[in-house]
Amino acid sequence: MGKVRLIFYDFVISFMWVWSGILVKMFVHKGLGMGQQAEAEILRCALSILNMFFFAFLAKVTKGGAYNPLTVLSSAISGDFANFLFTVGARIPAQVIGSITGVRLIIQTFPGIGLGPRLNVDIHRGALTEGFLTFAIVTISLGLARKIPGSFFMKTWISSVSKLALHILGSDLTGGCMNPAAVMGWAYARGDHITKEHILVYWLAPIEATLLAVWTFRLVVKPITEEKEKVKAKSE
Repeated sequence: MGKVRLIFYDFVISFMWVWSGILVKMFVHKGLGMGQQAEAEILRCALSILNMFFFAFLAKVTKGGAYNPLTVLSSAISGDFANFLFTVGARIPAQVIGSITGVRLIIQTFPGIGLGPRLNVDIHRGALTEGFLTFAIVTISLGLARKIPGSFFMKTWISSVSKLALHILGSDLTGGCMNPAAVMGWAYARGDHITKEHILVYWLAPIEATLLAVWTFRLVVKPITEEKEKVKAKSE
């Protein structure tokens, strides 16, 4: 029952995530009538950070519910094989279906809203961009997940600001998504979810970057931790 509940939470949170981004944009640009002013972008960034705090709180309340396949994949790689199969075979599909369902409802509700992020550069540069952004955010997340002094607020603040900065960095090239499920929702609505560009840039590159980040983090952090433990043992 715990696993079924987790799958349900992944579906619901992924559904809510694609809606939240649209609602923030509509509130700032249309609700407040701020258009494309610099103040509008500042306010949208502030609301985006608050939005990420809200979803971090949901993840804590649901004990692991997530909207990003890369988040659960990085954890599954470090776990046992059964957990890895559960993540790949159930949790990630639930997130994708939740995102697709959310996007379809968005388009039906707001027909002129647009069709989500698009690749604005060649496929190789796009793959490198999404790979770099994913590698950076996964590494930061792995570092925050360790026993680093700090409260839930401080860790969420660091994670949220980092995600926002990386998103802005890649927004003009690939959309700076770092979330294959959310991109899949919009690509499915456009009908290009099975194209080479979508699969390589928004799925293959981020997954490879996640694997590389986990491997690199283990390689670098573990020896440092062991060295500290040796020094502590000698001092005692």
